[in-house]
Amino acid sequence: MSKIAFVFPGQGSQAVGMAKEAYETVPASKEIFEVADQTLGFSLSNLIFEGPETELKQTSNTQPALLTASIAWLEAFREKGIQADYMAGHSLGEYSALVAAGVLSFADAVSIVRARGQYMEQAVPGGQGAMAAVLGADREALGVLCRDVSESGHIVELANMNCPGQIVISGVKEGVAAVAERVKETGGKRAIALEVSGPFHSSLMKDAAEKLADKLKTVSFAPANIPVVANVTAQPVEDGQVQQLLTEQVYSPVLWEDSVTWLIEQGVDTFIEIGSGSVLTGLIKKTDKTVKLYNVNSLETLEATVAALQ
Repeated sequence: MSKIAFVFPGQGSQAVGMAKEAYETVPASKEIFEVADQTLGFSLSNLIFEGPETELKQTSNTQPALLTASIAWLEAFREKGIQADYMAGHSLGEYSALVAAGVLSFADAVSIVRARGQYMEQAVPGGQGAMAAVLGADREALGVLCRDVSESGHIVELANMNCPGQIVISGVKEGVAAVAERVKETGGKRAIALEVSGPFHSSLMKDAAEKLADKLKTVSFAPANIPVVANVTAQPVEDGQVQQLLTEQVYSPVLWEDSVTWLIEQGVDTFIEIGSGSVLTGLIKKTDKTVKLYNVNSLETLEATVAALQ
């Protein structure tokens, strides 16, 4: 029996103009943008549709913008009647997955991720933190190298286990640079610096996590109507765990490859990436070339996905 997972992208997938087609053609999608604007008290819609890109790329704007675009496309796609067996999202995308599974209301989620972005921006002064994608390294060997460098006083840690051959590291600028220089010791080919505003998913984000924990106490969580795979555990979220997992997620590694592998073990053979871009589709393909992959990020891709699945 074929099973379907809806997956939602995280930071880095944003683009000016994303989900504008959904806004213009699907009333339920337009309503999502209106709720976002009303909840946040400014026109997030205008920033998403018009830019400027520099402003959209600020973490405190990117996070609510991507969530809004993902849920707008989800609303458009749901009208076609295709159901998911599982939900998952990469980092910020986990909030989209929780909204999709009925755990969080969209209004609560957009308020939380706006604050989450602000806390993450404030946690480490600009220019002090860094992230880099390491290609071809052995996970265990890279973890040992990060610990070695951290012990010398420059914190650097594994941040995203994206797919075989791609692991993101995060920490202070000097720590990330030191690991990048020695990457060949881990079997890695090279390290590519990422354009980010902070050392996300590292212990340097613990201050942001503490603030987020307080914010999460102000909203209510419902039981998931579809299982959501958590970044921190690569296992389905259990009732009562959500607050803790979302807090830990800010400073813990994103176990994306492990999550995808777990989903495939449960019989998922079809992944549909909903939202801007196609980053997750690429990562999943590198994890398992046999699964079917679709995107819902335009009216054209939405219709093509529906046609393929009917």
